[in-house]
Amino acid sequence: TAKGKSLSEQYAQATPFPHIMLDDFLPEAVLNKVLEEFPGVDSPAWNRRFENVHEVKMGSGLEEHWGAATRLLMYYLNSRTFLSFLENLTGIQDLVPDPNYDGGGLHNIVKGGMLKVHADFNKHGKTRLDRRINVLVYLNKDWEDSYGGHLELYDKDMKSCHHRILPVFNRMVIFSTTSDSYHGHPDPLTCPEGNSRKSLALYYYTNGRPEHEIQSGGDRHSTLWKSREGKDKEMEKVRTSQTGSGLKQVAKKVLPPFIYQSLKKLK
Repeated sequence: TAKGKSLSEQYAQATPFPHIMLDDFLPEAVLNKVLEEFPGVDSPAWNRRFENVHEVKMGSGLEEHWGAATRLLMYYLNSRTFLSFLENLTGIQDLVPDPNYDGGGLHNIVKGGMLKVHADFNKHGKTRLDRRINVLVYLNKDWEDSYGGHLELYDKDMKSCHHRILPVFNRMVIFSTTSDSYHGHPDPLTCPEGNSRKSLALYYYTNGRPEHEIQSGGDRHSTLWKSREGKDKEMEKVRTSQTGSGLKQVAKKVLPPFIYQSLKKLK
C-alpha cells in the first residue's frame, strides 16, 4: 500500500497516459520457475491464436494447462493485497480482477509476430465491467534491443510514440486503459528462431468509469486499431498481398484447370 502511494504522482503525471515501469518488482526466483513452466508453441495451453494484418500472436487463458508457480503468481496478482497496491498507485478504487483471463493470461509472440497499435476493448465480455488497468510482466532473459518487441505508447492523436519499453525479464508495466490509450509493438519481431516474446497479462475492472473517459456516441467497443502514418498501411498491403497469393496457390492445386482459368478471367 505504501509503495503504491509513493509512486502515485509519478504514475498520474506520466505521458502520453498514466503508466509506470517497475523493474525487479517480483522475486526473481518465482519468475524463474514461471519461465521454466512457460508452455511451448505447440502446447494445447494456447487456446487463442491470431494471424491477421493487426496481430500475429498466441494467448492462453487456460489455467489448467499452467504450472504450479504460474498459477500461484497469477493468484497473487489477482489478490486483495495486489489490488490495494494498484488502487493506491492509480487512484482507481474498487478494482475487480478477472480470474477468467478474458484476453489476458499468458501471451507469446514468435519471430515475425507483432501487435499493431491499438486501444483495448473497454468492457469485459461476460461481466460488462469497465476495463481500467493493464498489468504486463515480461519474462524475456537476455533480450536484445535489436530483437524488437518494444511496448510503444502513443498519444491520442497518433502523432508520436512517447515511450518504447524493452520487454526484459522481471519488468512490469502498469497503465490505465481508456478508448485512446494507444499502445502496441507494431513491428515484426526479429529475435532468433526458437526464441519468443513471453509475458503475463492481467486486466482489472470497475463497475462504471468517469464520464470524461466515455467516448461520445458509444458504449461497448472491441479493440480499436490504429495505423502509424506512412508505416502500417504499406505493411498491411504487403501482408494482404501475401495472403492473397497463398490462397491463389491453394486454389490452383485443388481446382480443375478449366475452372481456375475461368476464375482468373473474371478479375
